[in-house]
Amino acid sequence: MNAEILCFGTEILHGDIANTNAQYISKQLAAIGINVYYHSVVGDNHVRMEEAFRLAFTRADLVICTGGLGPTQDDITKEILAKYYQVDMTFDEESFEHVKGIYKRLNREMPESNIRQAYFPRGSIVLHNPNGTANGCIFERKGKVAVLMPGPPFEMIPMLDSQVVPYLMKFSEGVIMGEKYIVTGVGESAVEAILIDLINNQTNPTIATFAGKGRVVVRVTAKAPSQEEAKALIHPIDQEIRIRLGNKVYPADTAGIEEYASQLLLTRQLTVAVAESCTGGLVASKLISFPGMSASFLEGFITYSNHAKAERLGVRLDILNHYGAVSPQTAEEMARGVAFAAKADVGLATTGIAGPSGATEGKPVGLVYIAVYYQGKTEVRELNYPGQRASVMERAAIAVLDLMNKIIAKN
Repeated sequence: MNAEILCFGTEILHGDIANTNAQYISKQLAAIGINVYYHSVVGDNHVRMEEAFRLAFTRADLVICTGGLGPTQDDITKEILAKYYQVDMTFDEESFEHVKGIYKRLNREMPESNIRQAYFPRGSIVLHNPNGTANGCIFERKGKVAVLMPGPPFEMIPMLDSQVVPYLMKFSEGVIMGEKYIVTGVGESAVEAILIDLINNQTNPTIATFAGKGRVVVRVTAKAPSQEEAKALIHPIDQEIRIRLGNKVYPADTAGIEEYASQLLLTRQLTVAVAESCTGGLVASKLISFPGMSASFLEGFITYSNHAKAERLGVRLDILNHYGAVSPQTAEEMARGVAFAAKADVGLATTGIAGPSGATEGKPVGLVYIAVYYQGKTEVRELNYPGQRASVMERAAIAVLDLMNKIIAKN
């Protein structure tokens, strides 16, 4: 079965909210072997919504829609579906009681407009929404299936997981499984060159690379009747990728470099302190995003000025005056200084020019130095990043954690 995800909402087109629904639905459908070939986003316009339904049903067997189930005049998804199939809208008493019950619990009078949330295309299977007033529905006709769900993710996700996925299991053609590899230290084109023969000869599994946030991700996807068979298809590709990429690749079950870093510190029972200049607290934020890090993370210093670097971290003034704040010498002293100041096993440091201003002769925007102090030694790396300020900061934060991971792992 092939699917299209159709998300309604002018707010998505305007960029006011991100379309995370399509991403989540795609993952859940892949897990039960349903192929998603198209994502579409359409504003709250009657004519364009009708055309979106018509087009979706010409190229997909299953159309999953989010949005447009509210009580206002522009919430017309159910009406559009009913018109497409030329069926009447019918009143569902349980949905009406559901909406009334929510307003009663809130001690508020239900607006008359909410009554329309109790109407569905005739023949629908109504989907209960425990987290909002908008019940969804499943409508099956002439070999096609439409699923309508509310737009807010906190309403859509429970409905999808508990009601929609179990219903769609009867259409499952096996499973689609994937392994993800996070690669650091090389660009996407270089990774592709290393794996090019595997990519060119792919059938099942398929191999894809994509870049972002200072890393490259390689994804291997297999489709098979069962999880065991899918894993068996992936296994030889998995082994080959690990051999070719060596220490540049993180384990397949790693959610991210930052999570790996946190778990590594906790597993090794190491304490860490961070000194940041150009990243402004981003490294610390990434580390403490994971539960239990209070056992490892001791302190974080945002030493933006030379005075702070000297006063808080003990960076020597002659180093700052001679080499400048953005230099390997300063980065080294920052990493060592923060470890000593906090009495930590590991000291991390970042200093650089994130831009868009601040460049000097020989020191362009995007120049960053990162440093890691561990077991009495400090390693420093020079990095040069293109892009805007936020991108430089993000990539520098990821880079220092990546360097720390590799240093600790080899000791």
